[in-house]
Amino acid sequence: MSERVLLGRITGAHGLKGEVKIAAFTAEPEDVASYGPLTSADGLRSFEIASLRGTGGGTVIARIVGVADRDGAERLTGTELFVSRAVLPPAEADEYYHSDLIGLTAVSAEGEVLGEIVAVQNYGAGDLLELRLAGGRQTEFVPFESAHVPKVDLEAGRVTIVRPVYKEDKSAETE
Repeated sequence: MSERVLLGRITGAHGLKGEVKIAAFTAEPEDVASYGPLTSADGLRSFEIASLRGTGGGTVIARIVGVADRDGAERLTGTELFVSRAVLPPAEADEYYHSDLIGLTAVSAEGEVLGEIVAVQNYGAGDLLELRLAGGRQTEFVPFESAHVPKVDLEAGRVTIVRPVYKEDKSAETE
């Protein structure tokens, strides 16, 4: 398990006074500031959120201590914001931190190695596990729901995947 958990990403500046837009990866977007100072991916920079307001859709507007103008805010665009796992509450039954899933070996129901989970994405319709197929660079997405991911075994470092079957679109043949 990762010692640090990604809580958000600064997506840009907001206004002229140094506020930033943060895409929050917490269940409640405003909770991105609930666990104390955040750090950069390399752990070298620390960010304290002085104020925060929600905007809907998983985004918040924040004022970061020490950032006083738009130029300073723009320089932070793309910065990922992490927190120590130790300050987070334990995940509930059948809930997982994304960082716990990344790196798990994906296996079929029969135990065949399919590849590795390299990311968890969400484009608005629910979480998707990004699976890098064994022996290559190609990835595919698997809906993170019980029909396609019936078992997650963190201790064994494995996740069971039932890959979706997509029907071919035959409407083009009938036209």
